[in-house]
Amino acid sequence: MRSLALLCLLAFATSAHATAPEQNYLDLRDRYIAKFSKAKENDETFKQHDAALEDLARVLRGLVGPVTIKGLPADGKSNVDTLFKGDSGFGHLDGLGFASEGDKMQAVVTTTGLLRHWLREHRDDGMPQEIGAAIKSDRFYYQAIQDSAFAKYAELPVTKPASASAAVAVLGVRGNGDLKGAPHEIDVVAIQGEKVFFIAVTDAIKTAEIPACEKVWTQMMARKTPQDAMAREDQAMDAYTKCFAKEAPSQSWFAAAVKKAQNQLDLLPLR
Repeated sequence: MRSLALLCLLAFATSAHATAPEQNYLDLRDRYIAKFSKAKENDETFKQHDAALEDLARVLRGLVGPVTIKGLPADGKSNVDTLFKGDSGFGHLDGLGFASEGDKMQAVVTTTGLLRHWLREHRDDGMPQEIGAAIKSDRFYYQAIQDSAFAKYAELPVTKPASASAAVAVLGVRGNGDLKGAPHEIDVVAIQGEKVFFIAVTDAIKTAEIPACEKVWTQMMARKTPQDAMAREDQAMDAYTKCFAKEAPSQSWFAAAVKKAQNQLDLLPLR
């Protein structure tokens, strides 16, 4: 009985932690972070920083393997785009990043091991620790790519490819200021074996505000508590997006949004 318990414990430990090649990547990344976070910023430092990012991308290519995503360049770069700990955007999802011109479409390909490690690193940011919960959370889409916040408005019911173990699509708004408005970004995550695919398209769909949810927003903002205006707006935004998620399937644009999300999923090499 003890042997069985020990085997189960070892199996869990193996699945919960990075493999040796993944750990080698993480060790290299952390050494670079330690180096650049205390370095003086000058032309030579920035040159070394660019070389370090390319070094990380080289290792990631070995971990992830060849990737072809329709509409995106063949060569992936490091999705971690800064190794200076105090920089805006520090701590993006470890993986190969791909982007169209103007970043209208972005993708990240990583492994489940690197994703689990990244989730643990963001535990204190409110990030769910289970992969299935994380990829349905706005925290994931906020912190995985770009330097701007993300508000999730609704999930889009895509059909999971037979070869994938999970496929999730979300509709939302990304920005550095007010996140209230008609959502237009569609983000899709799919998992196949040990690979994780994430693709985000800004201005993917034209939607519209929902009158019933505008009413919820107005009512929440009219409350006298909490007195702190920012806290009151956060509560109003939470109520507003919950209303939007509930009402979205009945809107005239919803079927087109689901189709757009399915088309994004079809761009990924999941066959």
